[in-house]
Amino acid sequence: NLFGDTPLFLFVLKCYCLIEALGGIEICRLSTLKFSNCNGKRKVQYESSEPADFKVDEDGMVYAVRSFPLSSEHAKFLIYAQDKETQEKWQVAVKLSLKPTLTEDSVKEPPEVEEIVFPRQFSKHSGHLQRQKRDWVIPPINLPENSRGPFPQELVRIRSDRDKNLSLRYSVTGPGADQPPTGIFIINPISGQLSVTKPLDREQIARFHLRAHAVDINGNQVENPIDIVINVIDMNDNRPEFLHQVWNGTVPEGSKPGTYVMTVTAIDADDPNALNGMLRYRILSQAPSTPSPNMFTINNETGDIITVAAGLDREKVQQYTLIIQATDMEGNPTYGLSNTATAIITVTDVNDNPPEFTAMTFYGEVPENRVDVIVANLTVTDKDQPHTPAWNAVYRISGGDPTGRFAIQTDPNSNDGLVTVVKPIDFETNRMFVLTVAAENQVPLAKGIQHPPQSTATVSVTVIDVNENPYFAPNPKIIRQEEGLHAGTMLTTFTAQDPDRYMQQNIRYTKLSDPANWLKIDPVNGQITTIAVLDRESPNVKNNIYNATFLASDNGIPPMSGTGTLQIYLLDINDNAPQVLPQEAETCETPDPNSINITALDYDIDPNAGPFAFDLPLSPVTIKRNWTITRLNGDFAQLNLKIKFLEAGIYEVPIIITDSGNPPKSNISILRVKVCQCDSNGDCTDVDRIVGAGLGTGAIIAILLCIIILLILVLMFVVWMKRRDKERQAKQLLIDPEDDVRDNILKYDEEGGGEEDQDYDLSQLQQPDTVEPDAIKPVGIRRMDERPIHAEPQYPVRSAAPHPGDIGDFINEGLKAADNDPTAPPYDSLLVFDYEGSGSTAGSLSSLNSSSSGGEQDYDYLNDWGPRFKKLADMYGGGDD
Repeated sequence: NLFGDTPLFLFVLKCYCLIEALGGIEICRLSTLKFSNCNGKRKVQYESSEPADFKVDEDGMVYAVRSFPLSSEHAKFLIYAQDKETQEKWQVAVKLSLKPTLTEDSVKEPPEVEEIVFPRQFSKHSGHLQRQKRDWVIPPINLPENSRGPFPQELVRIRSDRDKNLSLRYSVTGPGADQPPTGIFIINPISGQLSVTKPLDREQIARFHLRAHAVDINGNQVENPIDIVINVIDMNDNRPEFLHQVWNGTVPEGSKPGTYVMTVTAIDADDPNALNGMLRYRILSQAPSTPSPNMFTINNETGDIITVAAGLDREKVQQYTLIIQATDMEGNPTYGLSNTATAIITVTDVNDNPPEFTAMTFYGEVPENRVDVIVANLTVTDKDQPHTPAWNAVYRISGGDPTGRFAIQTDPNSNDGLVTVVKPIDFETNRMFVLTVAAENQVPLAKGIQHPPQSTATVSVTVIDVNENPYFAPNPKIIRQEEGLHAGTMLTTFTAQDPDRYMQQNIRYTKLSDPANWLKIDPVNGQITTIAVLDRESPNVKNNIYNATFLASDNGIPPMSGTGTLQIYLLDINDNAPQVLPQEAETCETPDPNSINITALDYDIDPNAGPFAFDLPLSPVTIKRNWTITRLNGDFAQLNLKIKFLEAGIYEVPIIITDSGNPPKSNISILRVKVCQCDSNGDCTDVDRIVGAGLGTGAIIAILLCIIILLILVLMFVVWMKRRDKERQAKQLLIDPEDDVRDNILKYDEEGGGEEDQDYDLSQLQQPDTVEPDAIKPVGIRRMDERPIHAEPQYPVRSAAPHPGDIGDFINEGLKAADNDPTAPPYDSLLVFDYEGSGSTAGSLSSLNSSSSGGEQDYDYLNDWGPRFKKLADMYGGGDD
């Protein structure tokens, strides 16, 4: 105690890692600093006078932070301590010397190991608890990672003061001992020596918390467990690692110095609170080095990259590549570990280059009255990045198009301006347009940059005159005429105009649509004349208007035409007499309980229609005697029986109806009245009403037509059936189609026994006379290729008496008669088997019926007919042989 009550440093020097052979000191624990008096807990901060070489932790542990040579002379440095609360300061001098070389005897001597004694427990004395000995606070054990051994390496000895009287056993528990990872720490159960078995790695486990136990030979706990904390001291054994090997960032061109670009980050697995894990960044290289080799800088602690020079121009340099280095030990190039990564900085485009036209004047032409036609293609150049808002051009017409007949669209691929006509242009009005066009970008220019004169151009558009359609004016043309005009009446003149004022052309007129064929038009002057009577009540008239369409054609190249519509509004005249409605009605035999309400139908309109006057004619006299009519109003009247009873039946009652036209028009209209028996409600109840109603004339005619058509169909069916029977009967007398050898394929390999063999009528062989005789056959029905020239012979007829023995005689007689029959084929005539065309050089084969004529003919032509006729050529064309 040099300063009275001030604490005195208790310095215990324990050099574990001095290597005399290398003449240097590794980074290891050198010593532990403690205060000699502990009047109170103090918070002390330690500092070294040589912080680059030595470091003191908060627990007073002194470390060498780097490897450095140690001369034979004593090394000396100071350690300062300062109370954080009272700001009191102390210092102590530390001297280091090389560890002497160990001799064999000294190696054999066990190293001095720190001893940890279990604290004494409380005991009772005179009824009071008394502490025999003060509790110990066991400091942590600090072990450097990656130790080279030898292993097991002794750490401390754990001992209980009861081992003098008892035989004790020591053990440790916790992670690293009996818990994963097991076997790192072991203890001698007899001596209590705690050892480590292999190198430690702080990056895996930075601290181990063990508990030491002492028990007797029976397993009874002798001492309370004590906690042992082992700290793994970090070594600089990990290089910094960047999160990404390649970093990408962007910066706008023209950015000012100090503009933030990006941040790169590296991590170090070593202790971040120690120098081993403190990283520093720096830029090793920049490519390209234009316009300055130091366009960027990096914050050495945060990794932020910023610009430090002006002159970023994307049009000159589009990308920069930086090599970034991260070094631990606070960037110490000698002792720190480092790693590198690549930072790619892309210079993004800003609109610092306006679009410029490639020519000051562009030319184009367009036919008149054409729309959606491209008349000119405007080309520009822009140095900004293609297909970006700073490069995409927007064209604007600033003059020369007051009516908005043109528009300019941008081609997204070429960035050209396409001048398009959006409204028809009339050559007779405008023959040329001179447009002023300005080119801009989708985004405004960068601050301080103006549009040059090259951003404005002139477009000269010439309009081409073409032949246009003649047009009627007005269209449609409306005229008012009374109906009933006679044919040949001139209605109006409907002419068309030719818009081509600078072309000498003639116009001719034709009728295009005239539904009722009432009109004609003069092809030269366009006068329209009636050729029939105009009738307002025609079905071709809608809402009193008749529409007719006319065509006007010029003689231009090419010829053009136009249509015009003439609408004739027809005024009504009183040309239609009214008719009774309905035309059929029912009433009872007696005047009560009902009557008939009628009205009038007039196709004319006011004032030539209603109100109507209703009356009964004077003749026949039975009309007014049996019926009476009463006018209800201008449009309706009521017909009633005048007599008390009228026999049921159908009666035709004539009614005189007069309209209100000037002059009025009258008509006698027939009303068919069905008189029937009625019930109390006035409804017909007798069947005679239905019968008396009968059918109309049209219905009767339709029924008669249906009956006639049905009879004709039945007659045609009967005739067809009879004709079919005759044809079937004639075919039975000829060869069966299946047995006809003409154009058929016959099978000869059938051996019978099937169902077809069971259908033969064998009785015909026993009684051939029962076959239908020739006299029954219809005369003249034979094969189509037969031409009988003699009378048919009489073949023998077998008697009706059946006798099996005469079958052979009958067949022989029939064969003899057939041989003598001159009409039986083959005879010298043309037999038609199948028509295969004319012009055959072979002639008819029917002449080959005699062998005597073979020598008179020349068969050498058979050799020219191919291999299929070779056999015939050998037989007939071989000479005398």
